[in-house]
Amino acid sequence: MDNSDFRSLLHRGVVVPAHPLALNAQRRLDERRQRALTRYYLAAGAGGLAVGVHTTQFEIRDPKVGLFEPVLALAAEEMDRAQRPLVRIAGICGATKQAMAEARTLHELGYHAGLLSLAALRDATEGELIAHCRTVAEIIPVVGFYLQPAVGGRVLPYPFWRRFAEIENVVAIKMAPFNRYQTQDVVRAVVEAGRDDIALYTGNDDNIVLDLLTPFRFAGRERRIVGGLLGHWAVWTKRAVELLDRCHREAASPELLRLAVEVTDSNAAFFDAANNFRGCIAGLHEVLRRQGLLEGIWCLNPAETFGPGQREEIDRVYRAYPHLNDDEFVARHRDEWLRG
Repeated sequence: MDNSDFRSLLHRGVVVPAHPLALNAQRRLDERRQRALTRYYLAAGAGGLAVGVHTTQFEIRDPKVGLFEPVLALAAEEMDRAQRPLVRIAGICGATKQAMAEARTLHELGYHAGLLSLAALRDATEGELIAHCRTVAEIIPVVGFYLQPAVGGRVLPYPFWRRFAEIENVVAIKMAPFNRYQTQDVVRAVVEAGRDDIALYTGNDDNIVLDLLTPFRFAGRERRIVGGLLGHWAVWTKRAVELLDRCHREAASPELLRLAVEVTDSNAAFFDAANNFRGCIAGLHEVLRRQGLLEGIWCLNPAETFGPGQREEIDRVYRAYPHLNDDEFVARHRDEWLRG
C-alpha cells in the first residue's frame, strides 16, 4: 500500500488495536500465540495495528530481551498475509538517537508511521521537543501521542500542539491524556493550524464513544475524531469494529450514550483505574486468557500484574455487559488462528 492509500485509510477512520505481547510461563515470546493475536485482530475487522507500544510492553527494547524488531517483524508478516490495506503503526520511544534508530527499523519493516512517545524527554523544553519530533519525522511519518501523566506522559499545552501541527510529515495524532481540556487543546491546535490532512484518533480509553460522537468546532471549522488507537480495543475487538461503524453512521442518541458508559465501565476494570492503572496490561491479558488466545497474564516485568480487586472487577463487567464481548466469535476461530 503506497503512502496515499495509507493516508486515505487513516482519514476514513479505523480500529487500530494496541497489540499485546504473548509470553509463555518462562516469560519468553510465544510466537504461535503472538501470531494468533494478530490474526484475531485482522479477522475481527481491525483496519490496522499498533505494535511496539505500551500495551506491547516497553521492555521489549531492553537489549537483554531483544524483542523489539522480532515482534514488529511477526506482525508485519501477518499483515502481509492479510492481503488487504492496513494501517501499519509502531511505537517509537527514547531520546533522539534511540528514536531515530527505531524509526529506521520501522521503515525497513514496512511500517507506515511511528507513534512518537515523548515520555523519555520529560525535562525537555518545548523547543527541544519540537526539534526531536522534526528529526524523527524526516525518517518516517509521525503519529503524535498525548499520553496521560499517570502512565508516564507529561502535560503538553496548546502552544506545543500548535507548533507540532506545523510539522509537515505528521499524519495523525492519538489523544490519550484522559482529560477533556487537554484533548480539546490538540483538536483546536490542528484546526487552527489549517491541517485538514492530520487524522484525529482517540486514545482516551475512558471516553471512547463520546470522543467518536463529538463534533469539535473551532474557528468556524468542524473536525471529528475518526478512529481509535487503543489498548482497550486489544480485547473484544469485533465489537469495537461494530462500535466504530455505528459512530460513523449515527448521531448521539440515548442508546449510544448508555453504551458509552458501559464501555467506560468495562475499561475501568480492564485498565485497573481503581489502582491508578497498575494492572492495565495484565487486565487485557486476562480477557485474552479467558478467551484462550493467551496462556497466561505474564509480563516481561514480574511486577506487572493485577491490581487489588481487579480480577473481580473483570468478572463484574463480564456479567454486566455480555453484549460487549466477542467470546463466541473467538471461540469459533481460535483453533484456526493458533494452528495457521
